[in-house]
Amino acid sequence: MSHTVDLLVLGAGIAGCSAALRAADLGASVVLVAKDELGGTNTSWAQGGIIGLAPPEAGDSPALLAADIEGAGAGLCRREAVQVLAEEGPKLCRSFLWERLGVPFDLGENGTPDPTAEAAHSARRIYHAKDATGLAIQTALSAAVRQHPNIQVRERLCLVDLITSPHHCLSPVRVYDPIRVHGAFLFDPATGEVEGALARRTLLATGGLGYLYLHTTNPPSATGDGLAAAYRASARIVNCEYVQFHPTALYSPGKPRTLLTEALRGEGAWLVNRKGERFMAKYEPEHMELAPRDVVSRAIFQEMAASGEANVYLDLAPLAARLDLDAHFPTVMAACQAEGLDPHRQRIPVVPAAHYFCGGVLVDLEGRTSLSGLFAAGEVACTGLHGANRLASTSLLEGLLWGFRGAEAAVRDLGGEDHPDPGDLAQWRMPKAPEPTDPLLIEQDWGLIRSTLWNYAGIVRTGDRLTRAKADLHYLAHRIERFYHEASLSRELLELRSGILCARLILNAALQNPESRGCHYRVD
Repeated sequence: MSHTVDLLVLGAGIAGCSAALRAADLGASVVLVAKDELGGTNTSWAQGGIIGLAPPEAGDSPALLAADIEGAGAGLCRREAVQVLAEEGPKLCRSFLWERLGVPFDLGENGTPDPTAEAAHSARRIYHAKDATGLAIQTALSAAVRQHPNIQVRERLCLVDLITSPHHCLSPVRVYDPIRVHGAFLFDPATGEVEGALARRTLLATGGLGYLYLHTTNPPSATGDGLAAAYRASARIVNCEYVQFHPTALYSPGKPRTLLTEALRGEGAWLVNRKGERFMAKYEPEHMELAPRDVVSRAIFQEMAASGEANVYLDLAPLAARLDLDAHFPTVMAACQAEGLDPHRQRIPVVPAAHYFCGGVLVDLEGRTSLSGLFAAGEVACTGLHGANRLASTSLLEGLLWGFRGAEAAVRDLGGEDHPDPGDLAQWRMPKAPEPTDPLLIEQDWGLIRSTLWNYAGIVRTGDRLTRAKADLHYLAHRIERFYHEASLSRELLELRSGILCARLILNAALQNPESRGCHYRVD
């Protein structure tokens, strides 16, 4: 077991880095764990932007922002969380990201961030750095984390499990104690060793689970590690049926999907079918392409089903007439050009793809979970902000705000409490004669998980499909768990174990909820 620190932060995206920086500023000793190199996070993949302060002439207000969030959330938002974000979030975005860290948001003529529009927002309030906003934010956060004297960064370590009492206690009489988190077991792929990282408080910021779906805008590292670990530790998990699909991912047969930012439609891009017809009027005539993401994704799905086509198209001609596409959307243009497409002259083929997980480990307004000693922030957490469907550009802001609030609450809780006793906690035990990990078996199992979720628990669902998927993955789950206990540890095996558990959480939640709401849509 390692020496005990004040705060162990698992995950190094916007939520994890923000939490680490805030706790360190308050004088806490912090260990920040990154699954890959620092900076290799889902935050870096975010293109569109983050909600900031709109200029006074825009007519924006916290009340208007709150109404937009609740409208997208389909009546399932936690109102207190919405109010906190609407009141505090945009101010924090400006003061911390722009003024303190110097995130290079695109500026207007007055030298302040120049907000743009996005779907389902009633004001131009989205701060952006071209179409690579997440990368700009992550770069600034990573630099600040590395420079802070109170933060130790640990890279390329995988979460195995949370260390909890009484689960990992040697004394049998501790069975009567309430569950408490004391840190985490971490696996180092370079050495093949597992270490126990002890902490007085632990904050999960491990991101989402988009890789569980065959078509996704997420990186392969988004396998639900933190959600699975929290579930195994008995934390309360909610809203797992609400998986949001982004309407516009670049379609190239046989290749991973590339996100095409919401800002394209915010600035006026059209969705059209192969005939060049704008079809959103048939599904959402009032808001057209600027309807909430679940509405647009289902409209595209239905259009594809009706026509038999493999994709629809995004037409940038309305933008090209008034914007320099290469200057405003360099990431999008580069992705299209890599596929031999010229958006100045051609429509871009697009399909929906799994994008964001609206459920997660339930937390309160200060990031506390149902387990003592454990906090959570970012996509792994469920604050109730998103309800049944996330409003565009709220996710980065939620990670920032709850990273701050969780860190502040964790540091406040430190006063007068004893450190965990390493002598009362069991060491990690490897199998006596581990079998080698067969990559072909792992690849095959992942293929079954990802295709099953995409086909049976995707944009449109039925009870029969969900029941079939649950049965198919039930046996696989037992096989993977046995494999995990018998084989030598690897990152791939740990991710597979997390993935199958999270897939079953999604299926069970979707099967138990017969009501279509937000991004959970059942045709039966």
